[in-house]
Amino acid sequence: MGQETSMTEGEPAATREVRGLRPRSTARDVAVIVVLLAIVTVLHLFTTTSPDAMSMHMLYRRLYYLPIMYAGFIFGRRGGFITALAASLLFALHAQLSLGGLFGAHIDNLYEIVMYLAVGVLFGWLRDLEEAKTADLRQVSSQLEEAYRKLEERAIELINVQDYTQSILRSITSGVITVGPDGSVATANPAAERMLGIPEVDMVPRRIGVLFVDDGGLDQDVEKVLEGRLPRMVRDASMVSRAGRTLHVQLSTSRMRDTDGRILGAVVTLEDVSEVKALTDQLIRADRLAAMGELTAGVAHEVRNPLGIIRASVQLVEDPDSGPVRVHEAATVIKQEIDRLDRVVKALLDFGRPSKPTLMPTTVSDVLADVVLFTRRFAGQSRVSIKERYAEGLPTVMADPDQLKQVFVNLISNAVQAMEDSGGTIEVDVEAGDGFVSVSVTDDGPGIETEDLSKVFDPFYSTRDEGTGLGLTMVHRIIDEHNGHIEVASEPGTGTRFTVSLPVSQDGEACR
Repeated sequence: MGQETSMTEGEPAATREVRGLRPRSTARDVAVIVVLLAIVTVLHLFTTTSPDAMSMHMLYRRLYYLPIMYAGFIFGRRGGFITALAASLLFALHAQLSLGGLFGAHIDNLYEIVMYLAVGVLFGWLRDLEEAKTADLRQVSSQLEEAYRKLEERAIELINVQDYTQSILRSITSGVITVGPDGSVATANPAAERMLGIPEVDMVPRRIGVLFVDDGGLDQDVEKVLEGRLPRMVRDASMVSRAGRTLHVQLSTSRMRDTDGRILGAVVTLEDVSEVKALTDQLIRADRLAAMGELTAGVAHEVRNPLGIIRASVQLVEDPDSGPVRVHEAATVIKQEIDRLDRVVKALLDFGRPSKPTLMPTTVSDVLADVVLFTRRFAGQSRVSIKERYAEGLPTVMADPDQLKQVFVNLISNAVQAMEDSGGTIEVDVEAGDGFVSVSVTDDGPGIETEDLSKVFDPFYSTRDEGTGLGLTMVHRIIDEHNGHIEVASEPGTGTRFTVSLPVSQDGEACR
């Protein structure tokens, strides 16, 4: 009891009362109990035992309940029992001496002692029970205070994280728009507001597609991502905002999930590449002008040589001393050079007016299988074998199958021609990754000199006398029309590898 009192030292009285704790007054409480027991006992001792005074003794023995209940309330079950035991001893002594004893006709005195003990233990037990409940409440209150403190700290952390995230979104120059599972706009950062010319309050909760006059397929991209057909889409797009501004953007649409993996919506990122596109267009125009100059020089060179030969042959025909044999030889040369000019003109027409590709979902491995089928005999005549290796589960691409055949026939034919004197092996490998299907055509021929490697796609560059030098140029143009890219790597004496990469179809499924 002394330890319990010391624990509450320094607490306000109101707090101790709320907690159900008594003030520090143990000695005073004990004194009160002793005094009450003494007063009741003295009253018994100084009251006569005559029949007329027995009613007073009946009252006095009931007064013992006062110190017993007081002790039970103050000190609990232990204090109530000790006080009840003391009251029982005092009353038993008096009953034995003055009230006829505890048994026989006066057994009610014994019952009274039993009641003293029962009331002391019961009243003390009720007080201990209340104290235990109060302790439990204090513990629950402490736990709630701790939980509230942690919750408050967590809320402050979340607010700080939210403020930090909002600062990042406000600071980045790319437009970021989040949409809900139904495709409606949930949030938009300031960069998106500037790009679209619409404040965020006017965007929410409208469907993202209605924010544009022409959304460049953005609404369909969002729908595909939300339906789970694609986890992420990245592409270049041209859009027209409600304000009439044309936007050239790199568009990224990705799925947004919570920690349990449930789809919360999608995040759309718009990176304005209008300035980059303008600079790129200028570079492309400059490159086209330079290419046109090279093309003009190449055409002049390709045409001048046959014309010179034709002129010399005509002069030979005009010579009166020329016999029939020499005239026939000259006519044959003229025909050959005219055929050569015709090939050059035809190649120029194909290069200058390429047919627009008819795009459709295409399986690259099927196209290559057809190409290899009708080039294998041609390769076999030059002692060249072709090996194929196709990865499993290749996705489809959006392409023109006929133009792709033209590309791969040209690459395989060039590889065969590079090894027609020595023979060798051509390896055709197909694999997919990073949103592209890549096809590599590798030969183990003589290779290309380092200084000539950068010229292989230039018009009229050819290592063969009978070549026009426009084959790889056409290949490059076709791949550009398919939004792909082509690369070449070669080492003299080791071989050459051409790698064609084509973007995966947005709706493409893996091939079986």
